[in-house]
Amino acid sequence: MPHSLPLITTLVGALTMAFIFGMIAHRLRLSNMVGYLLAGVLIGPFTPGFVADQALAAELAELGVILLMFGVGLHFSVKDLLSVKFIASPGAILQIVLATLLGALAGKLFGWSWTTGLVFGLSLSTASTVVLLRALESKGLLMKREGQIAIGWLIVEDLVMVLALVLLPVLAHSGDADPAFNLWQQLGVTLGKVFAFIVLMFVIGRRLIPLVLKHTASTGSGELFTLAVLVIALGIAFGAVKLFGVSFALGAFFAGVVLSGSELSHKAAHDTLPLRDAFAVLFFVSVGMLFDPAILLRAPLAVLLTVLIIIAGKSLAAYGLVRLFGYSNSVALTISASLAQIGEFAFILTGLAIYLKLLPNEARDLVLAGAIFSIMLNPFLFGWLEKYREKKQIPAE
Repeated sequence: MPHSLPLITTLVGALTMAFIFGMIAHRLRLSNMVGYLLAGVLIGPFTPGFVADQALAAELAELGVILLMFGVGLHFSVKDLLSVKFIASPGAILQIVLATLLGALAGKLFGWSWTTGLVFGLSLSTASTVVLLRALESKGLLMKREGQIAIGWLIVEDLVMVLALVLLPVLAHSGDADPAFNLWQQLGVTLGKVFAFIVLMFVIGRRLIPLVLKHTASTGSGELFTLAVLVIALGIAFGAVKLFGVSFALGAFFAGVVLSGSELSHKAAHDTLPLRDAFAVLFFVSVGMLFDPAILLRAPLAVLLTVLIIIAGKSLAAYGLVRLFGYSNSVALTISASLAQIGEFAFILTGLAIYLKLLPNEARDLVLAGAIFSIMLNPFLFGWLEKYREKKQIPAE
């Protein structure tokens, strides 16, 4: 009897190709991420041979984002977040504005309107959660000062993107009656939902979640404890999206933060580590699957300009802003390197903007090309940073 097994086929195909090309990349002394991205390109719809299910791969990758952000939240405290608020909030917002303006200028060169260019620039302004966290983790910087600033910066970027996703439909229908009222109304509703979610997590979640884990741990069953952790991470992330309009990443992060004070937080992080790593790999494969290599022949200069905005424009803006706030050269370089790439929110934003006819289809190909190349080059930026530190004998802060 024939069976339709799209989930298993996609999972086996994606993980197998990721393993093969990850090993090849490792042998060539490249980052494993390069191998995972190339694996995605090869099993995507734009290259011959086996084609995995893009929608399923993207959903599986989202699990990696959730577990990754939950794990980061477990190691963070409210005190850590508040300690970087005076740089993370204004820094992230100003960097988004500068990157958006650079994208708008590029859009004019492509022959687009200012509105189209601004939406394009906005999609280039936010960093990938997975890439940033893996880069900081691999270099042992996640819990250092620069790591705390980068995470705070990332949280602010996520919040701005949540607002952008809500406000784009209002912008698309700006010809309707009283668009200004609609804009402020949507903005107020979205901010209210985000505030309600955060209050709920810290007032109720902070008491209830550790209690549930403590009770589960008392049963002595390791599998029940792991199940409880997964239910908390995935359930809160799902609820954050469905009930409050917050991103999966943000919901999972706050689920981890409210649990960070519990004595069981380290066990929770340890138990979810294998799943987190496996599904995080699928994120890179799913990005590779979206990439159409033909864009490199159709519009090579446009691709180059897009990549330069992401790697040079964003990182220089971040470097200048961090230095402006009085931080050392070492911290500024780390923050700028960690933000010199784009990821999940860029794809969501461009997809919605194309649906609303705010962006042409070509913009999605440029954003995906920018994501692929910036993610591939990001490990080299950190490698250069490490050599620079060794040469100057500068420790991480």
